[in-house]
Amino acid sequence: MEAEGFVRGPRMSADAPGGDGRVAGSPGEAEVRCLGKVIRAVPGRLVGTFSARIGVEKDLLAVQAPCYGFEADHYEALPQGASPRTHMLAGAAAGIMEHCLMYPVDCVKTRMQSLQPEPAARYRSVMGALWHIVRTEGILRPVRGLNITATGAGPAHALYFACYEKLKTTLGDAIHPGANSHLANGAAGCVATLLHDAAMNPAEVVKQRMQMFNSPHRGIVDCVSAVWRMEGIGAFYRSYTTQLTMNVPFQALHFVVYEYLQELLNPHRQYSPSSHMVSGALAGALAAAATTPLDVCKTLLNTQESLALRSLDSSRRISGLAHAVCTVYGLGGLPAFLRGARARVVYHVPSTAISWSVYEFFKYILTRHQHQKWTWEGDMEK
Repeated sequence: MEAEGFVRGPRMSADAPGGDGRVAGSPGEAEVRCLGKVIRAVPGRLVGTFSARIGVEKDLLAVQAPCYGFEADHYEALPQGASPRTHMLAGAAAGIMEHCLMYPVDCVKTRMQSLQPEPAARYRSVMGALWHIVRTEGILRPVRGLNITATGAGPAHALYFACYEKLKTTLGDAIHPGANSHLANGAAGCVATLLHDAAMNPAEVVKQRMQMFNSPHRGIVDCVSAVWRMEGIGAFYRSYTTQLTMNVPFQALHFVVYEYLQELLNPHRQYSPSSHMVSGALAGALAAAATTPLDVCKTLLNTQESLALRSLDSSRRISGLAHAVCTVYGLGGLPAFLRGARARVVYHVPSTAISWSVYEFFKYILTRHQHQKWTWEGDMEK
């Protein structure tokens, strides 16, 4: 017998105390065991009635049912019953951690994607660029704009992971019940990206303008007010369609590769930090490399790079993906679409590893806390 929402759930058994294991009609009390542990003693007559209904053998009553015992070995059976709030809290923690830890590398990536960099902002490597920025502009320069990124990453990733988990389960049950579906994973990742980018795009615009070399903005408030006053509110979503054009295939590829690697490295879907980190890193690297050209166009739309505009003798702002593609090609040809590719991969390998490992860890901790709460409430009802 399978209970809805626990298709891959662990087995729960009810055994009578005393060693004979015969539960049907046993007097006294029987023990309900889950994962080898005693969960609660129940009246023997109740177990006898239950066993008669499902027609089990006299030595064991075993059914697939919701099991509130908690062990790391059966971690992946638990998130199916986790609440959306759990996914949102874990997702917010993962997003903030990922962006904060990798922000200096993100700053380098933004600068290396510049189409017409100033002589003092031309870098050959990620570490060389970081050292040069710290030495010439100050130790805090690589983290300028970090606060607006953390503010946007929390709600964006909360929506992102909650939507992904819900749709992955719903579509997976419809497409391939009881098994992993790559189509469901990819589709869920695409839809989740719509919500993520809607929440994150304004923060992304401000962040990248603060990261540019010789940025004229003194701080976050100054940048927001200047963009609003000179370009209007639409400037905060000027790159939204380009962002989606980049992130939809990025996330589809990212989730499909991640889930596929989990099947290979973690076939039993246990809580395994090492497998989550390796799967996340490899999935992030592949997706980042494949979508670098679109990221170059997105950076150009967000920053409206002044030197690039002057080199084109154009006072008109760059708007839309087509305009950005033509501008990038006109200024640097096909190689320009790969600007910052190394920095982008270097950024995404650890960032996706951090994101998945932190997300799975907090999901594990929050679900365990939820289980302990259920156990406490059940004991209070006695």
